[in-house]
Amino acid sequence: MATAASRAELERLLEDDVPYGDLTTEALGIGGAIGVMQFAARAPMVLALAEDVAAIIALAGCDVELFAASGAVLEQGAPILQARGPAAGLLRSWKVAQTLIEIWSGVASDTRAIVDAARAVAPHIPVACTRKNVPGTKRFAVAAIKAGGAVMHRLGLSETVLVFPEHRVFLGDLPLFQAVERLRRAAPEKKLVIEVKTADAALAAAVAGFDVIQAEKFSPAEIAALVKRMASMAYTRARPLIAAAGGVNAANAAAYAEAGADVLVTSSPYLAKPRDVQVEIASADDGTRARLILRKDAAVPAST
Repeated sequence: MATAASRAELERLLEDDVPYGDLTTEALGIGGAIGVMQFAARAPMVLALAEDVAAIIALAGCDVELFAASGAVLEQGAPILQARGPAAGLLRSWKVAQTLIEIWSGVASDTRAIVDAARAVAPHIPVACTRKNVPGTKRFAVAAIKAGGAVMHRLGLSETVLVFPEHRVFLGDLPLFQAVERLRRAAPEKKLVIEVKTADAALAAAVAGFDVIQAEKFSPAEIAALVKRMASMAYTRARPLIAAAGGVNAANAAAYAEAGADVLVTSSPYLAKPRDVQVEIASADDGTRARLILRKDAAVPAST
């Protein structure tokens, strides 16, 4: 069972919420009682982080059966998991697990909505999500984006070349084609991407030799006009890809796809409303037993 986070990272999440023991459970003296905890979708959603949540509950000392994998489309009432174990473990892991699924399933669900809208028009168009997730949550953000059917735009500054206007202010009067030459010497195996805010800037970047033109806050009509103008140009290399970025969401993704964008770039899913997960915890004193597939002593992968 692959998790997005390492065992140590999942253990830290538990420690953050329960640093010195569960005062309420301990004071009531119920920690050793055996119970059953069930998670279910309260409304339709795309599931994310299910494997990490199952691992967290297992780390708390419980046995877990996972009914659906990350990326699954769940209807209202669909079961997600069932756990059995001591009350101390169930109650310790409950809120951390629930919150992770709710937040990141919201991201996955909104991602899937954008992907579905765009691909209804252009079946193979990629939707790429930016790195503008909450700092420190990248492993979970990437997992949720993938569960929603999108890809990551860039994981960080170390892996891609993307020239922003904020970079160009330090280049002075350096011609754009010379900037391209400098970049290709320093990073010859990388695609060169540039963000532009006007059609003229996009055309200049295409002539200079950039591989991808990231059109920031262009309307669908402006993207269509840019596609038309760039199609009429002659290139020494392949025509640059046009990435529509800035304000792309489920409501306009189809329009951008129809306009001819090659890629849709968005940060919208990170602002998604969490999806509600219903949690029920009951005593198992009646002898209720669940079929369990993840044992509490199972190894949690170091990372994925």
